[in-house]
Amino acid sequence: MKPSKDLSERALGWLLLSPVALLLAIVVIYPVGQLIYSSFFTIRLTEPWLGTPFVGLENYLKAWEDERFWGALMNTLLFIVVTVPGSLAVGLGLAMLANMPFKRKWPVRLALLLPWALPLVFAGLIFRWFFDNKLGFFNDILVRIGIEPQPWLTDPVLAKIAICFTIIWKSSSFMALVLLAGLQAIPKSLYEAAEVDGASKWLQFKEITIPMLMPAIFVALIFRTITAIQTFDIPYAMTGGGPGEATETLAMYIHKTTLDFLDFGYGSALAAIMFIVSIIATSGYLKYTQRSAGRD
Repeated sequence: MKPSKDLSERALGWLLLSPVALLLAIVVIYPVGQLIYSSFFTIRLTEPWLGTPFVGLENYLKAWEDERFWGALMNTLLFIVVTVPGSLAVGLGLAMLANMPFKRKWPVRLALLLPWALPLVFAGLIFRWFFDNKLGFFNDILVRIGIEPQPWLTDPVLAKIAICFTIIWKSSSFMALVLLAGLQAIPKSLYEAAEVDGASKWLQFKEITIPMLMPAIFVALIFRTITAIQTFDIPYAMTGGGPGEATETLAMYIHKTTLDFLDFGYGSALAAIMFIVSIIATSGYLKYTQRSAGRD
């Protein structure tokens, strides 16, 4: 009777998982499959007389030779390299501040929620005004301390700095909320024992807080890296990809290729490349997490 019982339990398990698997197939697998399928065809709405001929890897070879694609990819990687560690460092500081024994903690935690709750485009428009060349908040401060105003949004280097600053401000609150949950899960008895042993605050942070917080840090990094790869709203609202194409990201180039140039075949190839980059980045985090868990 035991084999039949195991079989029925297995069948029940598949039955319970089937709605989730069906939803996953509809929401994720089918759109991604359709995207990859479209990337092997020429689909230009500006040239409907061409039809939709199969071109194989031609769209991917076009991307390989496309200087604008490489520029957008480099800008995206720059925003990842700068804003992901930056938002982690700022978010960790904010989380530790919010975890302090305040009498009333809700104002501090509400302050963490507000930047995260703001729409991305709205945040971009706010900081576009802050970095405005003539009326901006930051140039006003520079003038008051005797420094000439800077062309924040019209200089390629300064525009990237302004965008990175805005993204870190916007995303650090999310990192702080995730890390705050991790901090609250650390037993206070560990810190009490460390204080009895004479450990300094820095040693407690190094030997207790960071190791115990690593799972939350990895979760925050995975989500933040994926959103960094898809960076679109804030650069679009602040500079529109300018000056020229100096701040254009891969997501912005995909948007312009598909909706402005109406080249859905090439746009699908670019989107497939971005999807592959996201998978590689996520799998790298997961492999490192599994390796760390194996050492433990």
